[in-house]
Amino acid sequence: MMKHFFILSLIGLLFSNIAFAQETETEEPEGYKFTMEKNVLCSEVDNQQRAGTCWSYSSMGMVEAEMLRMGKEYINLSEMYVVRKSYEKKAWNYVRMHGHFNFGGGGAINDVFDVIKEHGMLPQEIYTGLNYGTDVHTHGEMDIVLKNYLDGIIENKNRKLSTAWFEGFKGILDAYLGEVPTSFQWEGKEYTPRTFADELVGVNPDDYYYFTSYTHHPFYKTFVLEVPDNWTWAHMYNVPVNELIEMFDYSLTNDYSVVWAADISEKGFSSKNGVAVVPEDDIEEMAGEERLKWETMDKKERNKMLYNFDKPGLEKKITQEMRQEAFDNYETTDDHGMLIAGIAKDQNGTKYYYIKNSWGTEYNDYDGYFYASETFVKYKTMSVAFHKDAIPKDIKKKLGIK
Repeated sequence: MMKHFFILSLIGLLFSNIAFAQETETEEPEGYKFTMEKNVLCSEVDNQQRAGTCWSYSSMGMVEAEMLRMGKEYINLSEMYVVRKSYEKKAWNYVRMHGHFNFGGGGAINDVFDVIKEHGMLPQEIYTGLNYGTDVHTHGEMDIVLKNYLDGIIENKNRKLSTAWFEGFKGILDAYLGEVPTSFQWEGKEYTPRTFADELVGVNPDDYYYFTSYTHHPFYKTFVLEVPDNWTWAHMYNVPVNELIEMFDYSLTNDYSVVWAADISEKGFSSKNGVAVVPEDDIEEMAGEERLKWETMDKKERNKMLYNFDKPGLEKKITQEMRQEAFDNYETTDDHGMLIAGIAKDQNGTKYYYIKNSWGTEYNDYDGYFYASETFVKYKTMSVAFHKDAIPKDIKKKLGIK
């Protein structure tokens, strides 16, 4: 009897261990758990689709958020109107510089505000920019056609530019994006792009200032940020990165969104997981056993451990020198424009910024938003735009901004 009991006990223990092992193997990863601390009112998430126009969507997102902040009625504004007007100005620059100029679909955070100031604005319903047989923005063919046309103008077999070249360029834009109306009806009243911007949009482009943070120019001065997409050679204020973070927090806390141009080509950015982080990979910061394990791993194993996004981990400590080195070595490039719309914390109390993207709402579980850690933002920010009233007074004083 005792023998049978012993055998049954062993069998029970064996199955118990197997069940425990299976439960351990199938245990769900902890994941990231975010708690919002501040959320700025924004317009709906849009989709730039197959066009390199994130710069227009991000800054237009700020304009729409500003309208909501001021208590105005939400209007979906036309990003493609900005793209159209920017292309016209780019064409003149490209021709005047004999082709030694960045001509393409990219842009910078100031471009939307420049177009509003110079030309006005249109609602999306009036100017969709879809005039070429597709329901989604697909600019590959148009971009090539526009550039080839201008290259032909610059080659200039006639030795003198004709008076028709710019009208021909606008004709191509008309064919692809549609003609720009000189006036239109909106809610029973007639507007021009100028009167629509002044009366209904109500955003003053002169109220917005542009910032960056690099040491190859003096702090508290302005300089032209040397990136190809800064095609208007816009001047930006240069401040230490810690003050830049202070400005983010001050702006968001006071219900102002922030346009954010940054590098998201890092392995620490995961669109699927909706997270952007800078994992700690410095063995000097690791404990003895962890350090030994790290030293024996190959690069593939290390990357798998660093970038599996199963739960929050340690991040690098970012310095001003690290930012500069990454910029100078092309490790930080100006590749995407977004809108910072809030502040959150994960389950460990680590701070993140809540980022509105322009890739639609279905690419992750956060309805088109994602969370970028303060460390990531500190490291990979290229340039940002703030409303003048969203800048702390002490920083304004240093910059001479009234």
